[in-house]
Amino acid sequence: MAEDKNMHLPGGPEPDPRRYRTLFLSDLHLGAKAAQAHLLLDFLRHNDADTIYLVGDIVDGWKLRKGWHWPQAHNDVVQKLLRKARKGARVIYVPGNHDEFARDYTGLTFGGIDVVDHAVHETAAGKKMLVIHGDQFDIVVRNARWLAHLGDWAYDVAIAANTWFNRARRLFGVGYWSLSAWAKYKVKNAVNFIGDYEKTLAAEAERRGVDGVVCGHIHHATIKTIDGILYVNTGDFVESCTAVAEHDDGSFEVLDWRMTAAERAASSIEVKALPAPRAAAA
Repeated sequence: MAEDKNMHLPGGPEPDPRRYRTLFLSDLHLGAKAAQAHLLLDFLRHNDADTIYLVGDIVDGWKLRKGWHWPQAHNDVVQKLLRKARKGARVIYVPGNHDEFARDYTGLTFGGIDVVDHAVHETAAGKKMLVIHGDQFDIVVRNARWLAHLGDWAYDVAIAANTWFNRARRLFGVGYWSLSAWAKYKVKNAVNFIGDYEKTLAAEAERRGVDGVVCGHIHHATIKTIDGILYVNTGDFVESCTAVAEHDDGSFEVLDWRMTAAERAASSIEVKALPAPRAAAA
């Protein structure tokens, strides 16, 4: 039987990646114990693009200030991104609130990676998209920083509880269940916050005279149209493990990567698009 060229064997050659026009990733939180570096590295091995946007919270400075945590897998992710830049990909880094230290270096280039405060991306369909992390429009982050840190601590507790809970579920052959995602959908204040955040970012895009916005920050991947403005959120690579791809026709797709490519092949599960196979920038 012929070998699948996209299967990556330990010590073997790098797989041929699936190529997109643009990839958008945010909220990787490298330096945090909850970061899914092995899944992220697998994603980067199997996906490539002409342009890659890193839309904030790539490194979790909040966690690193509390205690240093930087395993080899996190370093491998950084090296993989640098390698993509060396091979010709345009890599643009838009810092967020957890890596706000990088905002002191906007306008500079490090290892082929451009650091900018925000960007305006033009799609293949000619649509202009504001690319920004989004924390600037989070009233809690802007006006009650202590509350933002408290929320960050609560999220860590939920992730830790989720880890142990899902280990038990796997023992009984039951699938993954997300406590924090459940809370986002069920707790009224959380639902209202997400809705307000989305509307605020869409309004900012309209104010700036662009067709849409690509952001992160709230760990909630989606593609939708709000009052005629295309709103795209990349999600995160802590729990949902999502990224956004732009195809050659200018359409956007949310990529779900909660399993490695090898695990997908073993389970005969294909990459899913959320919320639809393709969402055009209308």
